[in-house]
Amino acid sequence: MTQSTPPNTPPASPQMPFNPFAQAFPWGAFDPAAAGKAWQTEMETMAKKLGAMPKVLEAAMKAKKGATPHEVVMTEAPVKLIKYTGKADKRHGTPVLFVFAMVNRPYVLDLLPNKSVVRQFLNAGFDVYMIDWGIPTPSDASKTLNDYIEGHLHRAVERILADTGSEQVNLVGYCMGGTMSAIYTSLHQDLVKNLILMAAPIDWSSRDSLLLNWTDPKYFDVDAVVDTFGLIPPQFLGNSFAMLKPVANYFQKWVGFYDKMDDERFLEDFFAMEVWSNDNIPISGEVYRDFVKYGFQQNALVQGKFPLGNKKVNLGNITCPVLTLTADADHLVLPCQSTPLKDVVSSTDYTELSVKAGHIGLSVGSRAHKEIWPKATAWMGERSTPVDSE
Repeated sequence: MTQSTPPNTPPASPQMPFNPFAQAFPWGAFDPAAAGKAWQTEMETMAKKLGAMPKVLEAAMKAKKGATPHEVVMTEAPVKLIKYTGKADKRHGTPVLFVFAMVNRPYVLDLLPNKSVVRQFLNAGFDVYMIDWGIPTPSDASKTLNDYIEGHLHRAVERILADTGSEQVNLVGYCMGGTMSAIYTSLHQDLVKNLILMAAPIDWSSRDSLLLNWTDPKYFDVDAVVDTFGLIPPQFLGNSFAMLKPVANYFQKWVGFYDKMDDERFLEDFFAMEVWSNDNIPISGEVYRDFVKYGFQQNALVQGKFPLGNKKVNLGNITCPVLTLTADADHLVLPCQSTPLKDVVSSTDYTELSVKAGHIGLSVGSRAHKEIWPKATAWMGERSTPVDSE
């Protein structure tokens, strides 16, 4: 039996398909006046940004590599030892040597006058030196970590001691340079008065870092990479680090630049960082092999099994005062990779300081320069030999 349609019922309208575009953009609510005002505001903003282009180009051209006057006091091509000459009154007889990582240039520690860790120590009354690993050539591809630590670094320390008449140096090591400084101190404790490590990887047992997962031996054959390249190309290293935070490095950075490109102070900071971050250098393949295999993959350093030449590194030999600096938001070297140092050294004077910053923010961040470096220089000053007793 069929159902009949009630009399006087209008015919049903055809069912229209669901249109999400119409739901998202209710054109009935469109306000031409508001849209026109928004369009005018955006055009004015763009005009203002275009008007700032001469200042942008000027800031880009003025960006420098380092802010503080210095001189080269020793050369072992491609390595150089730099002494900083702009300083306040000398108050401490124990000189400071900065040891940076080998995968970037060290002037990030002296980026701008108001963002210079070097100047923090100069103003605190220290003689300040920096080892610049230089740009390795193919002939350097076979140099091992032992060649750099027991060779170049050790001879730089000896030169500083000869120049200053001091019996010891203060070491400040950053990232990979911090690991190298800890290794050097364990081998030459008699030559190191105090040790400051900045975001230095010591323990690679945590797998929370993306970089640690990428270098897992199940997926990454470091021997094949080194045997193929010899010198590890800067593009390989730079892109690897950038891809740890691709959105921030490839998108957000430039959105922030567009928003602030008419701010002269911002432009100075931005281009100084751009010059440094794009000034990547190759690294000896054998150094890369040593660091990845015995650090990232085998975590041999905290176990006392890290090979260096014909020796095994024992961080328990470190007895001098140690200050470990970490950055809470560091995605490259997690704080948990640095702080285990306290459990393996024999120092009775051990201190940790942390700042809310990223890996590079530890050296160039405004918060770090207000909160960390005045404390770090005071810490070292209290434990250094007074200049009058030299």
